[in-house]
Amino acid sequence: MTSHVPVVRAGAAHPLVMAAIHGACFPPGEAWDAAVMAAELGMPGVYGFVSETGGMILARAVADEAEILTLAVHPEARRQGLGATLVDAAARHALQAGVVRMYLEVSELNVAARALYARAGFVQIGLRRAYYPDGSDALVLSRGLRHAVTPAAAAKL
Repeated sequence: MTSHVPVVRAGAAHPLVMAAIHGACFPPGEAWDAAVMAAELGMPGVYGFVSETGGMILARAVADEAEILTLAVHPEARRQGLGATLVDAAARHALQAGVVRMYLEVSELNVAARALYARAGFVQIGLRRAYYPDGSDALVLSRGLRHAVTPAAAAKL
């Protein structure tokens, strides 16, 4: 299911909203505040999308590769397709910039995120042991970008 909630390109007006969403999804020591969001958005190659109804994504594109830096969907906005819409938006933007492959790390314990990424066509290509503060391993996932974009999103290109 794809969300019908519009997402917009994140800009200078969005770090507070993005931080609030991130803070609702991650433990206090791991949540990114507005200053971090603003700093990330100001870095070369970093872009994001946000839905003020409860979702945000940050990614970075360098040469022909992109990486999802963080994705958060507020608990009250989950299971409505917003995560998939955000991943599609990030993939479309990267594809238009000439990116051919997207990467990310996800906690082995984050079953919902792993399912989302699997539906988007990501596969495990590596493992980072004890990567997260809670000691869990990170699964390194990757996907050829043209295949990460859903047919509905590709039609918008």
